[in-house]
Amino acid sequence: MTRHDGDLERTFAALPPARGQGFAQTWWGQAWLKALEETALDPAQLKAGRRLARAGAVGAVSVRPGRITAVVQGRDRTAYRADVLLEELSAQQWDRFLDMTVERAGHVAALLDREMPPHLVEDAAATGIELLPGMGDLEPECGCDAWDHCGHTAALCYQVGRLLDQDPFVLLLMRGRGERDLLDAVQARSAASADAPSEPSASEPEGVDAAEAYATGDILPPLPAVPELPAEPGVPPSLDTETPPAHGVDPAALEFLAARTAAEAHRMLADALRGDPEPEQLAVVSELTAAQDAVRLAAGDPLARVAERLADGTGRGREGLAVAVRAWHLGGVAALSVLDEEWTVEAEALARAHAALESAWDEEERPSLRAEGNRWTVVGAPSQLRLGRDGRWWPYRKERGRWVPAGGPAQDPAAALASAQHAAEEDQA
Repeated sequence: MTRHDGDLERTFAALPPARGQGFAQTWWGQAWLKALEETALDPAQLKAGRRLARAGAVGAVSVRPGRITAVVQGRDRTAYRADVLLEELSAQQWDRFLDMTVERAGHVAALLDREMPPHLVEDAAATGIELLPGMGDLEPECGCDAWDHCGHTAALCYQVGRLLDQDPFVLLLMRGRGERDLLDAVQARSAASADAPSEPSASEPEGVDAAEAYATGDILPPLPAVPELPAEPGVPPSLDTETPPAHGVDPAALEFLAARTAAEAHRMLADALRGDPEPEQLAVVSELTAAQDAVRLAAGDPLARVAERLADGTGRGREGLAVAVRAWHLGGVAALSVLDEEWTVEAEALARAHAALESAWDEEERPSLRAEGNRWTVVGAPSQLRLGRDGRWWPYRKERGRWVPAGGPAQDPAAALASAQHAAEEDQA
């Protein structure tokens, strides 16, 4: 096979500044940047790299097998040589890639059109060839002596994302084959395949007898072991970019929502792996009303700006939302309903409530209670009992003119009231 050594290095002139533009529009260019952003340990260096690339600080980019190189000017105008290394494919891997490409005419046509369709990458991966880099595949080297990706190598990678948009052969060159060399090899194999004599047809049809295949269908390998639960929820990607957000989009709020979603997914996975979730943990978050879900989100300790939006959106105000969050921590949706709803206790429910109140205390110890709906307030004291629709009693106490939850629920009203009075005594101590 002929190799064209002059085809093994390409130099691209410095690109103009990219202010207000994304660094990659094609999916393969975005995959390249994803590999960078998953590899770099310091988000601040990524941000610095984006800033340098947008400002046009990256000089001419040299691309050759296994390496890209450019001179990058830092913010102080000091020039550094930045290199990023990517492992080349082996000769055996290239042979498999060429065989796979020739077998599918659409792959050849796509490459000639300067495109890299997903099915080409997927077919290559199925043969053990990873064309696009993954996490940790982009190894940095820089004259600034940084041991990880610095702003200079990050800027180089962002600039290469723009080059990949224009020509996917840049990636193939990094993997070890130049454009002319690769296309010549494809053409040679295509010609050889066309000239090869066809196999004589067999007397018996190819395949497996249906009855035989059905009989062996239950012979399957064992399922892999269940993976261990990660110690912490995943960290969502940062939305801190140089591009201003669209009107009405709050990046901080989106990052908070993503973080809460990751935390909820982690909790649900823990429940599934444990195999014995508590009944209240079986509630599906999607069944919450918008008002209830806002309280759930506020319970996740959002940034002050996000908390203000939640307080305004629910109509509770800052203090009202804080009380609702307290209720949520004590009992979720059930506690929130007791906080917000006042309802009339009738018939059998009222009879059971009276019986519970009568039997909870001795005659001389029973407090004087004033009933209103599902709420029994202790006369002359800042304490209250609220009856939930499930028959449990919830303790409340008065703080600064507002009734607030004072503890979790109890079947015994005396126990619930005692927790409210204990909380009030602790506040006074």
